[in-house]
This record gives sequence, structure tokens and C-alpha cells, in this order.
Amino acid sequence: MNLRSLLHWPRTLFARLTLILCIGLVLAQTLSFWLTMTERDQTMTNVMAGYVEREVASSVALLDHLPASERAAWLPRLARRSYEFILGPGLAGQPPDARLSALLARSISDGIGTRYPLTANAIPGDAERLQVHLQLSDGTPLTIDVRPMSSLPLSPWLPLVLLLQLAVLAICCWLAVRLLTRPLQDLALAADTLGPDLKAARLPEDGPSEVARAAKAFNAMQDRMAMYVTERMQILAAISHDLQTPITRMRLRVDVMDDSEQHAKLRQDLQEMETLVKEGVTYARTLHGATEVPCRIDPDALFDSLVCDYVDAGKEVSLEGRVAIALMTRPQALRRVLGNLIDNALKFGGAAEINVAALPDDQVTISVLDRGPGIPEQSLEAVFEPFYRVETSRNRHTGGTGLGLAIARQLTLAMNATLSLHNRPGGGLEARLTLKNVR
Repeated sequence: MNLRSLLHWPRTLFARLTLILCIGLVLAQTLSFWLTMTERDQTMTNVMAGYVEREVASSVALLDHLPASERAAWLPRLARRSYEFILGPGLAGQPPDARLSALLARSISDGIGTRYPLTANAIPGDAERLQVHLQLSDGTPLTIDVRPMSSLPLSPWLPLVLLLQLAVLAICCWLAVRLLTRPLQDLALAADTLGPDLKAARLPEDGPSEVARAAKAFNAMQDRMAMYVTERMQILAAISHDLQTPITRMRLRVDVMDDSEQHAKLRQDLQEMETLVKEGVTYARTLHGATEVPCRIDPDALFDSLVCDYVDAGKEVSLEGRVAIALMTRPQALRRVLGNLIDNALKFGGAAEINVAALPDDQVTISVLDRGPGIPEQSLEAVFEPFYRVETSRNRHTGGTGLGLAIARQLTLAMNATLSLHNRPGGGLEARLTLKNVR
């Protein structure tokens, strides 16, 4: 298992860029906050040390000059948030080893000077605590009880401001990534909708220079493809039209021939030529695009009708399963695709079985099954190419024209569906058609 799977890396470029930028912003914001708080605490410590040095020296001098009877009344007035004065020897302890306590002890010593000899010790406990002991001029013991403050409490509104700032940055990041990836999404959508009809919506050729160039290149490619396909259809249509006349004349001449054996063979050849020309034109039209307008149909009625036509013709075709919902598709194209698949199943397997199922994700699968010889695994995709035949004898009765599956694949693309072939366990072939139902 690699790192990518462990992190559940998102698939879309939009999600990846958004995630990377948001994580970067959070880390940068956290580092900035930590540096600010560290500098703030250091500054506060230095200020507090200087403040304590001045204030403690003034307070000790004041208490030394006051009469002994008035000193107790002044103690609450001289107390501060981080220290207070006690008339007494205080508590014993070890010399201070904490950095902040040692700093405050030096500051108090520097402020009082050598006039009042003093000692400092740390008081055991959960919180850092320091006591400085000295004697006033009349010998009265005085203790300075110090509780160092490593940092000032945060204002209650500061976390809200930081969260609001992070939210604003995240929204700006999302908008920036959205604007950057939207042209790529439009390009992918245009490429997906570029079907056999080559009538996808043209991309707007505006925006940043790189996006405009990509859109212009895509539009030009679409125009060239449409021109090439149109030329191909026109060539095939012209060939078909020009061949109709000589084929008709040849059939008339064959009809007046006396030799019945040669007559049958030539008539069969002419019939195969005519079939090949018609299927070539049909394939060209599917490449040029499907003119049929999608509509909502009852697929079960269409399948029943199709199977009944084959049964009436004496073919062994069966139907299992039901869709039971309306389907938005091109009915004539769907009928033509299923007809080609059933004809192949009958040709190579002697019988065809149609299985229909509606999937939970608004998809419908139609499987045409047979027990024929199947297709080699390496040829399952190649058989969709025009004029490709697995059977190499080129016999029209077995190999066909090689356009049936190519026409079926092109019509399937025009319906925004998928068509695939699978060999069945035990022999035979499954042609699976998957339609996406648009409600």
C-alpha cells in the first residue's frame, strides 16, 4: 500500500489544488501565530523584568521608611498581579533553577542593590513560584512572594478573529482554484460530449492567454474532424450512388442468362456487393452523426416487439428480465444495435438470449448471450473496427462484411452508452450494452 492510498488523495485537480492550498494556509497561519505568540511572550517577559526591578525597589524603599505599625496596611496597596509582600521570613527552598524565576531574581537584586542583602529560593508546587528574602533597616524580615507569568492571557475575541481570517483565506483559495480549473473542466466536458455527430458546443475563446489558446485549438480540431468525417461520408455516398447503376445493369443481365448455375452464383455476388455498399453507407452515416432525436420510451415494449419479430421469423430468441421504468434514448438506434447483436448471436451460436436489468445507479444493462465459439481475448476490442473479421476466410456467410459491430459501436456512442464483449464461462459470448437513464 503506497502513501497515496493511505492519504486518500482526491481524484480531481480542483480538489487536489484546494486541499494543498488550504493545508498550506493552515500551516502558515499556525506558524505565524506561534511566532507571534513567542515574540509576544519574550517581549512581555523583558518588560515584566524591568517593571519588577523598578517597582519592587520603590516598594521596598517605601516600606523601609514607613513606621513599623503602618507597614501591614500598605502591603495590599503594593501587591501586584505577579508578586506581593509578606512581613515575615517566608518559606525555605532550593535556589531557583527555572529560567524565568532566575531572571526575576536577578532583576530584583539589581533594583534593590547592595543596601538590602537578599536571598532567593524556589517554592515547590505545580506552578512556578519564587520568594526573595531580605531585612529592612530596623531588622524586620520582608519576603517578596513572586509568581512569574510566562505569558499573558489571550483575549476572548482573538481565536474568533483567527478563525474568521482563515475562513476568508480558504474562500479566496477556493475561488482562485475554481477560476483556474473551470476552463479545464469545460474542456473535458466538451471532449466528453464530442460524439460521432461532432456537434459539441464550442468553447469560448476568452480568459487567460493559455486558456484561450487551448480553447481555440480544441475548436479548430473539432472543425477539422467534422470536415474529415463529412468528406468520408460524401465519398462513400458517392461510391454507393455510382455503384447502384452498374449493379442494377448486372442484375438485369444475370436475369437473362441461361446457365442456371452461373446465374445463381453471380446473383449471390451481386447481392453481397449491394449489402456491402448499403452497410458502408450506414456506417458513414453513423460516423457523421445520429439525426434521431432522443425521446422517452417503454424499453420493455421495444424488447418484446423485437423478440417477437425474430420468433415469428422462426429464430430462437428469448427474453429475460424487465426494466419497468421509462428510458430516455434513441429508439431506432437502440433497435438497430440490438438487431446487429442478435444477428451475430444467431449467426455464430444458433440462438440468442437477451437479459435485461435495471441497476440502482440509473443504468440499464442489456446482455445478448450466445453459446457460439466466442472471440479470442486479444480480439475483443478489435472486432469493433470497420471491416475486421475474426474469421479469416472472408466468407460472407460466416465472416460477414465486418461492419455490423462497428455500426453498433458508433450508434452506442451516439446514445451516450457503452458496448463491450465478454467471453462466457463454458463457451459463448456476451455482448453487454449499458445505457444511462436520464430522468
